[in-house]
Amino acid sequence: MNPKPPKAVIAGGIIVIVLVLLATTCLAVVPAGHRGVITLFGKVQDQIFDEGIHVKNPFKAVQNIEVRTRKLQVEADSASKDLQSVSTTIALNYHPSPEAVNKLFQEVGLDYGNRIIDPAIQESVKAAAAKFTAEELITKRSEVKAEIIDQLRGRLQTKHIVIDDFSIVNFDFSEQFNQAIESKQTAEQNALKAERDLERVKLEAQQKIEQAKAEAESLRLQRLEISQAMLQLRWIEKWDGKTPQYWGNATPFIGL
Repeated sequence: MNPKPPKAVIAGGIIVIVLVLLATTCLAVVPAGHRGVITLFGKVQDQIFDEGIHVKNPFKAVQNIEVRTRKLQVEADSASKDLQSVSTTIALNYHPSPEAVNKLFQEVGLDYGNRIIDPAIQESVKAAAAKFTAEELITKRSEVKAEIIDQLRGRLQTKHIVIDDFSIVNFDFSEQFNQAIESKQTAEQNALKAERDLERVKLEAQQKIEQAKAEAESLRLQRLEISQAMLQLRWIEKWDGKTPQYWGNATPFIGL
């Protein structure tokens, strides 16, 4: 017959089991980047556990919720102010408010991404796009971004979601609109080229005028020099070798 274990061994085993049970029911561990939401018989409590080990009532349960920044990329369909169809791809960085994870858990639950964030993005993009024409969505991208962020914050702030960053990845328009934009750009480029060609022609014409003026002035000076030389030659030919006393009728010829 096998000997019965001593009572002390049995008592020690019971104590170990009790301690293990107490450790599992009275201690809560909250991982890094999380907050612990406490419930008592299903009712959410006001207290929130930070990261680390916590002693709790064995009847209370702890739901760990991540509060680190997450990234979500979503496509949203909308219509511009001039009724052009627009498909917008956006990237959103967000995190649950650490001080209000208990309210988020109570009001929305763990699936808050699908329940509130994605619908808020869709509605915000639609509301913002309706304030701009399709062309302005491209040329005023920073203003469009600011408008979408304002719309998003208004919808998510009351749901205890904090926006860390937001960016517009891409706008995609209909094929007809893309062709119209391409045609407009081509026309603008052609008009700019024509304007530059006109300025070049005007400049070249002005340069030719200035060159012609310079050549005409050069010829005038040459003719003047020739005329003066001819006059001197004729005077020398007519001079009889005597020193004249007067030049013309009244001016004395002096200096000789």
